[in-house]
Amino acid sequence: MAGMVTGWEIKHRLYRAINAHDVSAVLDNYLPEAVFVAPSGVLEGHDQIAWFWEQLFKAFPDLQQTPWLEIPCDDPAVTEWTLTGTHQGPFLLPNGSELEATGRRIAIRGSCMAHVAHGKIATHREYFDQLELYCQLGYGLPDVCDSTR
Repeated sequence: MAGMVTGWEIKHRLYRAINAHDVSAVLDNYLPEAVFVAPSGVLEGHDQIAWFWEQLFKAFPDLQQTPWLEIPCDDPAVTEWTLTGTHQGPFLLPNGSELEATGRRIAIRGSCMAHVAHGKIATHREYFDQLELYCQLGYGLPDVCDSTR
């Protein structure tokens, strides 16, 4: 069908928006009622998805997501990627506390898949090892899970 946008075109636009830290452009790739599932939880709709990316961009002002493998199918669009950045701002931990800037560099490997409907992302699932991220920030499992901290 002429003019139909592929899942890969949308994912490539999404990566460009993420790497530009342009939350509005990130949201342009999602349906208003989109569901984004990340290791930290389920986000529903533009407001929650925007909050997720705003928090990451604040914590890692040089954050970059680099896709390095794209599975050759259009829907769902499946990618493996590396997320890199320097921890320079507050980062929300699972216990509700914030980890202040550590200056540490991160390099996290992960994968995602996105289902596209009506030319936008309807569901997006990101998978990565949260413990790997926390350890790179200088925290271990007891530190992030202890609600008395």
